[in-house]
Amino acid sequence: MSEEKMEQTAEQVEENTENAASPAEETEIVDENELLKKQIAELEGKVAILKNEYAKAYADTENTRKRLQKESDAFRKYHIQSFALDILPVLDNCERALSQQTSDETYRKGVEMIYNQLKAALQKEGVEEIEAKGQPFDPNWHHALFSEQAEGVEPGTVTEVLQKGYKLKDRLLRAAMVKVSE
Repeated sequence: MSEEKMEQTAEQVEENTENAASPAEETEIVDENELLKKQIAELEGKVAILKNEYAKAYADTENTRKRLQKESDAFRKYHIQSFALDILPVLDNCERALSQQTSDETYRKGVEMIYNQLKAALQKEGVEEIEAKGQPFDPNWHHALFSEQAEGVEPGTVTEVLQKGYKLKDRLLRAAMVKVSE
């Protein structure tokens, strides 16, 4: 090695020795590193807790949004239910009036027009009559008031409808009151 390089190396060794920390300073640096590592671990724990709380809050918000959407959809779908229940007796009375014999044909035609308009308005909103006569008895849609022996009719079949039943889309408004064969 050249003398010049040796002198530079010696100077660097001297500088490093002068800059070297004393044992007390090294202990202080180690303690500071340990303290920083503990702070990092604590902060990482807090971050994990906050992430978990955020995820819970987000899930709660999504569940609330979905529940409100479902309630809104159900309201739109079935908003006419209470009104339809109030109108069904009017339909029944119109049917009774139409079943009576009358000599006043204009009066009969007027009642028939009212009946048809009411029925059309309800159908437009999704109210439908439940088909019952000749159908197998279904306790979800029919309410059996009587049973009778009927020749040539299978047991459990609706033989007569005493009061029509109605449904709103897929929901029962009023069960059909029926007579069922034994």
